[in-house]
Amino acid sequence: MVHRAATIPDAELSHSAWQGKTDGRKWMLQSLIFLFRWIDIRIFYAIMAFVVVFYMLINRKNYLAIKDFFRRRFGYGPFRTLRAVYASHFRFGQVVLDRFAFYAGRKFRIEIEHNEYYRELVSAPNGFIMLSSHIGNYELAGYSLHAEEKRVYTFVFAGEKEIVMKNRARFFGANNIEMVAVKRDLSHLFIANNALMEGNIVSMPGDRIFGSQKSVECNFLGAPAKFPLGPFALAVQRNVPILSIFVMKEGTRRYRILIDRIGPQDSEASKQMRMEQCAQEFAAQLERTVRRYPTQWFNYYDFWE
Repeated sequence: MVHRAATIPDAELSHSAWQGKTDGRKWMLQSLIFLFRWIDIRIFYAIMAFVVVFYMLINRKNYLAIKDFFRRRFGYGPFRTLRAVYASHFRFGQVVLDRFAFYAGRKFRIEIEHNEYYRELVSAPNGFIMLSSHIGNYELAGYSLHAEEKRVYTFVFAGEKEIVMKNRARFFGANNIEMVAVKRDLSHLFIANNALMEGNIVSMPGDRIFGSQKSVECNFLGAPAKFPLGPFALAVQRNVPILSIFVMKEGTRRYRILIDRIGPQDSEASKQMRMEQCAQEFAAQLERTVRRYPTQWFNYYDFWE
């Protein structure tokens, strides 16, 4: 599933310009996986509690973006904003550590809300789309939601570190998931279209504009924001259902997967109108989730630019 540890480049940020990958050299990441086999994850969390302060100071653009998020979108005062900014960075660090702990064989308790929506579509003959977002830890969905009846084609960032990609491939392969690298030539969309035609599943982010610059403006957290048109256009053109799936951290070793339906839309409306309806409904579901878990919003740039 598309979800990754992120670094923000020094260049001016936009939906299309943002790229993210896991920090650290190869030997460091390999050592982390080895250590997780022997050391309690809470010890790493304790170290992270101090390290994250320096990370906030060094990555000032990230800091200012998330500070603005809490001040303008939630109306927090200065002290509450500072506390929320720290909590967001700390939670993000935990999510990254959890991913490597999973690679090392550590187990997490995962509860699923509305799993019946997912199972219903998996057992149906037609394909469908799963939309994620850069909140929580969506990658864990690929290790928890099984679809033996269908193959899952999941969009992934092509520039991620090799060790991360190898571990993803190891676990995804065991769960009938094939990774599809997102490219600016839009070749990934042809793969997605064929997958849906064959009755399989396509997993993609619904909050990040990449490749095609076509977008739809939605009301999100009190202001207009641009969401990618592609996922919703694909769903309407192929006439397939959409599920939103958010994987949220709730404790040291506990996650909750939130599954919801998007649509169906008014069949009498034009295709363009149905695309926009789908996008706005996804934005509304994402907003409810962000309000429920505000410190797990991991878009460290001006989303409303």
